[in-house]
Amino acid sequence: MQAVRRLMCICVTGMIFCLNPATAAGPKKPGDQWHWVAAWGSAQMVPGSENELPAEHWRDSSLRQIVHTSLGGKRLRVRISNAFGTEPLELQGASIARAVALGQPDVKDAKRLTFGGRDSVMIPAGAEYYSDPVDFEQKAGSDLAVTMYFKDAPGRQTSHPGSRATSFVAKGDRVLDAAWPEAAKVVHWYALSDIEVQAPRGQKAVSVVGDSITDGYGVTTDTSTRWPDFLAERLARAGQPMGVVNAGIGGGRMLRDGLGFNLAARFERDVIGRAGVSHAIVLIGVNDFGTQRRDGKDTPEARAKLLEDLKIAHRQLVERAHLHGICVIGATLTPYSGSDYYKPGPANEADRLQLNEWIRSSGVFDAVADFDAALRDPARPDHMRKEVDLDGLHPSAAGYRALADAVPLKALRQCGAAQ
Repeated sequence: MQAVRRLMCICVTGMIFCLNPATAAGPKKPGDQWHWVAAWGSAQMVPGSENELPAEHWRDSSLRQIVHTSLGGKRLRVRISNAFGTEPLELQGASIARAVALGQPDVKDAKRLTFGGRDSVMIPAGAEYYSDPVDFEQKAGSDLAVTMYFKDAPGRQTSHPGSRATSFVAKGDRVLDAAWPEAAKVVHWYALSDIEVQAPRGQKAVSVVGDSITDGYGVTTDTSTRWPDFLAERLARAGQPMGVVNAGIGGGRMLRDGLGFNLAARFERDVIGRAGVSHAIVLIGVNDFGTQRRDGKDTPEARAKLLEDLKIAHRQLVERAHLHGICVIGATLTPYSGSDYYKPGPANEADRLQLNEWIRSSGVFDAVADFDAALRDPARPDHMRKEVDLDGLHPSAAGYRALADAVPLKALRQCGAAQ
């Protein structure tokens, strides 16, 4: 149903003139042809004790983190996250630079980031702050380094443990230093949410949400070979560049918290709240099924309820996305009967098949990425084919590429109208 638009009417010398408020302000400014689009992003969470950055690496220390962008531009900004902090995060300085190489701390062309014109900023607990825009030209597929300087550790850390990329720590304010000899290494990201580029109004982004399969479990560190990375490459080759945000969390579930919040709870932050997003790809559910099985709670009644709850949750995500002009591509769950971790039985496989058929045929989604069909073994359809299988649960490198190839690019062209 279309919303009713109110007209602003005035009376001049006995004549009534009515103006549409959408056009009453006059023609658009030239700057209105541009907007911010996420070129890189990660899902934020509270790290477990094993993934926390030691306090000494926060105190009077600089943290340099390398990310791989999916969209180029000449102007960018960085979003710093204190989303799960319990106290204000005091950032004393920051910079953006080009990484010399993945897995190495050295950079070039470093530019200082400011916040309201100042080098330092206090980010309140639960908040995320943008840097001021900075002129910094970079191409899609670039490796950029964001360096931040802190004097003290945060009250509680905000992080993405599954970086699959090496970060570096050095003592003192080193945000503009090109060389970092003997830097300490850690394979996690901290307090870093997004890099956005200023792009033409028609340029959009897709947020890919899911679990460890999306997060890139099993990929070689510092190679940028997760399936969303391959999707960004495929879009560029097709002359259809988009920002691709990887919002996967290892162990993630739709309905219950695991290592991070459940997807229903984090959907606002990881999809709707991302700049320029016109599409979401949702791949979730294996851990919901598998955890129920592993915990020994997969009675027929519990399984039936879980299946129905998953369908309702998917519908809710789509409804929420559509309110913001975002279209949703539903991804079928990949086979996992070879998993030694979950050891699924025939009943679990029946549930997976039933959910997949619902994803394909319910009409809830704007399009479907049939990841099940892309990976399953025709001889044993409850297993992945050997050449795309890593461990019975996660795809291999070839499997990740097959997932990227299974995304319908036509749906990314024709569906979605993010404002």
